[in-house]
Amino acid sequence: MQSLISTFKHHLNLSQSQLDAILSKPLTEVLKSSELNQELGSLDSNLLKETLPTAGTVLAKELPPFYNWLKNELGVKRVPDSPDHTTTWVIGFVHNRESLTSLVDLHRPVPRAALEASIPRLIALFDGVENAQVRQEWQKAIAALCLVLVVAAREQDKLTVAV
Repeated sequence: MQSLISTFKHHLNLSQSQLDAILSKPLTEVLKSSELNQELGSLDSNLLKETLPTAGTVLAKELPPFYNWLKNELGVKRVPDSPDHTTTWVIGFVHNRESLTSLVDLHRPVPRAALEASIPRLIALFDGVENAQVRQEWQKAIAALCLVLVVAAREQDKLTVAV
């Protein structure tokens, strides 16, 4: 399985130095950063909207085993009961009804180590999508959203250590 950084480098148009810089910034700066906004702005939102049924099918099939892995292997305590919440949130985000800050708030209870370990596997859930353009766009979208989660988790860790 790919590492977190190599997963981000593979799916996002960011260099190692850009990733390092983003991952070391506070969340508020990253949310305003040109790099993140460029990544999010480069997403083909029309393709994502058109292929929501494909993503919904992938998530409905792949998330239950992923959630079991999170719970049983990584010890994450609060795991959704079904893929419905995640699918609904992704649809809401693609339709501009959900915000990155609400995504961060939903994932605050997830320990950083578990979050970072799970991202390559989460993005890989879309590996089975036959259409390369659809697969790559969904993986890029999930990677961009997860980048924000990692920044928030790392910032939270720094605050926790400082206290």
